[in-house]
Amino acid sequence: MAFPHWWPWRVGILNPRPGNVTPGIMNETIAPASFRVAALYRFCRLERFGELRAPLAAFCCGRGIRGTLLLAREGINGTVAGTEAAIAELVAWLTSQPELTGLEVKYSHAAEMPFHRMKVRLKREIVTMGVDGIDPQTSVGTYVAPSEWNELISDPDTIVIDTRNDYEVALGTFRGAVDPRTATFREFPEWVEEHRGELENRKIAMFCTGGIRCEKATAFVKSLGFDDVFHLKGGILKYLEDVPAEESLWEGECFVFDERVSVTHGLEEGEAELCRACRHPLTPAERASAKYSPGISCDYCHDSRSEEDRARYAERQRQVELAARRGREHIGS
Repeated sequence: MAFPHWWPWRVGILNPRPGNVTPGIMNETIAPASFRVAALYRFCRLERFGELRAPLAAFCCGRGIRGTLLLAREGINGTVAGTEAAIAELVAWLTSQPELTGLEVKYSHAAEMPFHRMKVRLKREIVTMGVDGIDPQTSVGTYVAPSEWNELISDPDTIVIDTRNDYEVALGTFRGAVDPRTATFREFPEWVEEHRGELENRKIAMFCTGGIRCEKATAFVKSLGFDDVFHLKGGILKYLEDVPAEESLWEGECFVFDERVSVTHGLEEGEAELCRACRHPLTPAERASAKYSPGISCDYCHDSRSEEDRARYAERQRQVELAARRGREHIGS
């Protein structure tokens, strides 16, 4: 199972601080009643993206913000968490940059800090498709508000495509949506090419977690000559926030790239947990499997791991539990 390289548990940080403080992992204890989580992105001409890296990292670290922000020539993307005041300051700072006016931001809350570190990274793309010349600023699908999404995807002439990866779709998706079964977004263009015949003369409605991936997906599909292309504005997160559960066509939970693992209607934290051996999200039913052992194995990885692997995972899990008993944070958890 291939997971994005920028997930919070991956090694590698950028955490510069102003003054003469030595850069390092930012893991001081922060204990407000809850943390505000901001999922944000903006496609724009950000030619000076390299210059923004250090000041942006310093700004976040100085306010106890953690998470990941990606900067590229095509814009910014990421999810961060902090106190209400800190996140408000960050959004104000970002939108004060001329290129980032119109920043798309979706807010939710977490009972505990959902990230271990603050990382700001420079990338070729803020969402990696790997196809040159795709520019959502010049050609993109029609935005559909959450309040109008049900009507669109209930139309028999509409084909609904989940542009997320397979492990995300496994936790939940819209009723009747097509799952391309991609392990990474780089595989999506090939899937579209292989299924062009099925897309002809149909309304094509695409969605993703926060809106950025499906925005780029619609730009790609339109570049192939399709006209009736739509995407969910604000993504699944905005839909779950705005549409009441009793009216919803969403089934399951929505995977998020932080320690909450998933959210559901009203953006409440879901019941999914991660297998700490393979990082696959697990439902309560999957955690009832005989092959599931917290921190050591699950149905997805049990048969592909060696006894040596499981012994190593068991020792890590022991250290995690020991740190918890001592009231300390275990970064490797």
